[in-house]
Amino acid sequence: MPSKKLRITYTCSAIGVKQDQKDTVRRLGLRRMGQTVEQPDTPVIRGMVHKVRHLVTVEEVGK
Repeated sequence: MPSKKLRITYTCSAIGVKQDQKDTVRRLGLRRMGQTVEQPDTPVIRGMVHKVRHLVTVEEVGK
């Protein structure tokens, strides 16, 4: 049974935000503006996305 994934896109610059939020963006696998990564839909990833929700956009992907 395939699990759901989240497609996360880095849409807003992290200039001027707290260092822990910058670190969270990096831990999500995002390096540059406009980059998109797919991560598993787990509570840990959801929490990270919630912390930086003003910097990223998220779509649910899965079948």
